[in-house]
Amino acid sequence: MDYGLILPTMTEGASAEGVEAGAETAARLGWSTAWTTDHVLIERASASEYGRIFEAVTTLAYVGGRHPTLRLGASVIVVPQRNAVLLAKELATVDALTRGRLIAGVGIGWNEIEYGNLAMSDRFHVRGAYLEETIRLWRHLWSGSTEPFAGRFHRFDDFAFGPLPAQGSDLPIVIGARSDAAIRRAGRLADGYHATGAGPALIAERIPILRAASEAAGRPLPAISARVRIDLAGSITSGYRIAGTPDEMAAEIRRFGNLGVGHLAFAFGETAPERVVAAMERFDRDVLTLLR
Repeated sequence: MDYGLILPTMTEGASAEGVEAGAETAARLGWSTAWTTDHVLIERASASEYGRIFEAVTTLAYVGGRHPTLRLGASVIVVPQRNAVLLAKELATVDALTRGRLIAGVGIGWNEIEYGNLAMSDRFHVRGAYLEETIRLWRHLWSGSTEPFAGRFHRFDDFAFGPLPAQGSDLPIVIGARSDAAIRRAGRLADGYHATGAGPALIAERIPILRAASEAAGRPLPAISARVRIDLAGSITSGYRIAGTPDEMAAEIRRFGNLGVGHLAFAFGETAPERVVAAMERFDRDVLTLLR
């Protein structure tokens, strides 16, 4: 298993300095990947968590240019809120400029108000179909194919697309999923399944759904990664988190590994640069050392 950081790109207090501190520390500690989070124009009721948030793709380009050892992931881009072709160009550009370090994390989102704020209300109830077609479209364009593309939402036959991603059509696409339908989608179409807010017990329940879908599609089981909150202070009172003594936290991480989870992306809930660094260093020293 390897480890990554959910960059501190959101909530009040998020700053360029905090993002840089997190990325620099992840690289220095030997963690593999820096991840961003995606929201664009959330409603006021969700503003405390997502009202201030650095844009996901742009931030990955920034971090990738400054930290050449880090892989770059999105956890996850709400694809149906965006133009799929433009997003294909943006992601291909980041991958080309960073010499093949991008992971395209994608999902369909949950917030109908945000869809409306982005003038995408009509896509909310077909967002699963839009994502599936987008994945086909991306792999078509990223392969360098000049054949026409025809789908429900996109159709073109006179086009030129470049530069291609450094990873070509093998640029990994991972799907964030909670519902059974979305987990099956990951099994059928994706290179990876990216869990959020799920501990080992819940992931264990989801793996048979993922495996059945991948086998039915004649595909290997997608790689499994998980985004998890780290509670060093014991202050989080709801939702899944890794907490407790260092030994207890290490044991919980081992449970993920025993299920075949290959990557954990840690969210520390800090934004001030010095607090981001302190939390990461403490966790690496006290917990991850027990696993090395």
